[in-house]
Amino acid sequence: MPDDKRDRSPWNWLLLVPIAIPLMTFLYNADQPQLLGFPLFYWLQIAFILLGVATTALVYQMTKRGRRR
Repeated sequence: MPDDKRDRSPWNWLLLVPIAIPLMTFLYNADQPQLLGFPLFYWLQIAFILLGVATTALVYQMTKRGRRR
């Protein structure tokens, strides 16, 4: 693979955040607080999804500029 096709942007390291954060079980190992009647675990899972989408979108936007010629 030619060197100009590789993406070695430091922004790619941010993609580890949505992987590492949900693995920290101490963040959601509780029943309280509740939001709209749902325990912490359920709405925190939605927050993890939003974190992943936001992080992926940010990394995409920051790295696509380097691909333009």
